[in-house]
Amino acid sequence: MQTNTDTPLPPPPTLMPRWAIGFPLAGLAAVLAGVAKLGSAGTVAAAAILFGAVLAAVHHAEVVAHRVGEPFGTLVLAIAVTVIEVSLIVALMLSDAGDASALARDTVFAAIMIILNGIIGLCLMAGGLIHGEQRFSLRGASAALCTLAALAILTLVLPNYTSTVAGPSYSTSQLILVAVVSLFLYGVFVMVQTLRHRDYFLAAGGEDDHGAVPDARTTWIAFALLLVALVAVVLLAKALSATIERAVLDAGLPLAVVGVVIAALVLAPESLAAFRAARRNRIQTSLNLALGSALATIGLTIPAVAIVSLVLDLPLALGIGAKSLVLLALSLFVATISLGNGRTTVLQGAVHLVIFAVYLFTTVVP
Repeated sequence: MQTNTDTPLPPPPTLMPRWAIGFPLAGLAAVLAGVAKLGSAGTVAAAAILFGAVLAAVHHAEVVAHRVGEPFGTLVLAIAVTVIEVSLIVALMLSDAGDASALARDTVFAAIMIILNGIIGLCLMAGGLIHGEQRFSLRGASAALCTLAALAILTLVLPNYTSTVAGPSYSTSQLILVAVVSLFLYGVFVMVQTLRHRDYFLAAGGEDDHGAVPDARTTWIAFALLLVALVAVVLLAKALSATIERAVLDAGLPLAVVGVVIAALVLAPESLAAFRAARRNRIQTSLNLALGSALATIGLTIPAVAIVSLVLDLPLALGIGAKSLVLLALSLFVATISLGNGRTTVLQGAVHLVIFAVYLFTTVVP
């Protein structure tokens, strides 16, 4: 029998990892069964499922992002990570264990330090060791750093120097203004990244292929599982919030460690994706992921937390201390220089990693 070779065959369906399907469903089951309330074993099991649900959420966001394509795809990842981060922060703010008024500040600051120094440092180091010198679009990095510097100073530094309310807090009107400004700047950045100047965020010389694009059926399944995973993360975070905070306080650690844990948890999968991209000589994708997440952390998380604070009448401290201010200024300064010529080397990665190590040490040992 003769076959018609002119008719193209449909692409085979993309296989979905079992863990990416299982963890979101297990998360909902754990919430319904109240696993987090079943003693120490239940708490450990719920925490493990929570971590798996976070991994699954980012995995499904990556599938959707791959189908959408760059630079729109990085927005999907950024929004998914922000939803997870806000849910964890709000859950801990509503808990009764300790003073959580500075938790949003600590988490946002931790995310900025992890991204600017940890993620970017690892990516530059890995890319430099394997490929020597890597190139990226200078205009895109400059636009992101310019926006990030403004958002970071307005949300984390300025509250220390306003006089209507004693720092490190904003008054109600000031908090509303900063929330609106944060959303506005992030919205303008998104417009520039996706519409007006999207070529700024695409590699000039072309980067390695990401692999086969997921088919439509796989993409819709991933989108549905992404929603399930996000719901599971929010509910599990609420169930575990008081236990996590009490454990940190009982260990004699500063409460700022909770913010580092939250930021590290939600950024871990995205950090791995950026690291893998750098190893494959796709430094542009790495920077898009890293800087986009930093902007979303401030531009979306701060307004969301501000709304919750105003609606529920919760105290919210945003201004960082002198030590953190020095580290933030150093990080922004070094990032501007290291990403200021469109080329990266292993030395720049080493500098970022040293700053990150100092930040972690001084957080535990203030």
